[in-house]
Amino acid sequence: MAAEAQFARMNGLGNMILVVDMRGRADAVTPTAAIALNADPATRFDQIMAIHDPKVDGTDAFIVILNCDGTKAQACGNGTRCVVQALAAETGRKAFTFQTVAGILNATEHADGTISVDMGKPVFEWSRIPLAEEFFDTSRIELQIGPIDAPILHSPAAMSMGNPHAVFWVDRDPMSFDLDRFGPLLENHPMFPEKANITLAQVTSPSSMTTRTWERGAGLTLACGSAACAAGVSGARTGRTGRKVAITVASSPNRGTLTIEWREDDHVVMTGPAEWEWSGTLDPSTGAFRRDETGAAAL
Repeated sequence: MAAEAQFARMNGLGNMILVVDMRGRADAVTPTAAIALNADPATRFDQIMAIHDPKVDGTDAFIVILNCDGTKAQACGNGTRCVVQALAAETGRKAFTFQTVAGILNATEHADGTISVDMGKPVFEWSRIPLAEEFFDTSRIELQIGPIDAPILHSPAAMSMGNPHAVFWVDRDPMSFDLDRFGPLLENHPMFPEKANITLAQVTSPSSMTTRTWERGAGLTLACGSAACAAGVSGARTGRTGRKVAITVASSPNRGTLTIEWREDDHVVMTGPAEWEWSGTLDPSTGAFRRDETGAAAL
């Protein structure tokens, strides 16, 4: 049995996150442990954010991200905010630099408790998203669900925010669509050789929209930060919105909003809340866990 690791159950706008402290150790949270943790209602999650010792000078940690099916993810904006809140509570610091497989992320906790994460630059080239077919303009690709003459969803904007995304524009509440039925088909569509996150986005004003996401490797989630970034950028890219939008997540509308700003330097900055729920210890090889009964809000 591996030595237990400290972890915190948190959420970012309802996106269920487990932040696991793997600093000072050589092992990792296994897919077996992830699947076991997700199978327990107490620790069910959308992503695990495993904090490892830094690999690159000038960074504070290397973050490994796991989906609830045990697969690895390249990016998780809501999870990154949870990591920032946990480390800020531990260290008293407000600014952090993380390395992920998708690149370097800079993040800052503000005085009001919200957290901004620089999610980097969006990628639009079809081969780097990646897509299986060449598209000169990925702001509108040929893909649809439903009858040819009356598709239910069609012509999404495709891009990468470190992970592949397809954003379908809808003219009514995203909750009114059967995304639990369409999501798996679209996630695994041959167009996406590395699968994709599928988002429905309803523009409500030039500076706001409502979204709902089927996450690659996680399924329907209450929120997805990188998908919000993809929707915000795609809105500006197609002229539907400006470069700064407030995004309400349709599946968790009472938890606040995410502000997405596609800056002039091409970086996408996401700002929103994070929330600690409870802490405990777990075995990173099996997923066996114990809840900390002291109620301390810390790793």
